[in-house]
Amino acid sequence: MAVFTTTELHDLRDRVKDVKFGMFTTQDATGALTSRPLTLQQLDNEGNIWFFVSDQEAFTGELLGHPSVNVSFADVDDHLYVSVSGRAALLRDRAKAEELWNPAVKAWFPQGLDDPHLALLRVELQSAEYWDTANSKMVTLFALAKAAITGKPPTNVGEHRHLGS
Repeated sequence: MAVFTTTELHDLRDRVKDVKFGMFTTQDATGALTSRPLTLQQLDNEGNIWFFVSDQEAFTGELLGHPSVNVSFADVDDHLYVSVSGRAALLRDRAKAEELWNPAVKAWFPQGLDDPHLALLRVELQSAEYWDTANSKMVTLFALAKAAITGKPPTNVGEHRHLGS
């Protein structure tokens, strides 16, 4: 597992805090990759990402044989793209569920914390990277247009960083 510094985890948490949905990608028994949107609940201080899921979803059973997953986050308006990979585990942890519970989750689990199919999905981060173009659209478009004219790759269009060691 990658080792993330406190600063790197804070940086990653700060970038995804307003991106509520991640595309959660798993591998099925045939090797096919499939994705579905999940709502991010938390990126904790130990480098775990947490989601609420139903244990009735087909992909949750596939995690036993193929725990390696990827979660990608995108905020197109802010030109932010984040990709994390790690090992997923399906858990039943009442204390953690109580900690993460919020009213929006009740829409998916009407019986609340007592829903028999409520489970937590923990992803232990192994790697993470992001692309963050904080520039305005005009600056980015200018850099891309300049690259198209000169035939040289664009520069200063944003930050790309790998996290963890």
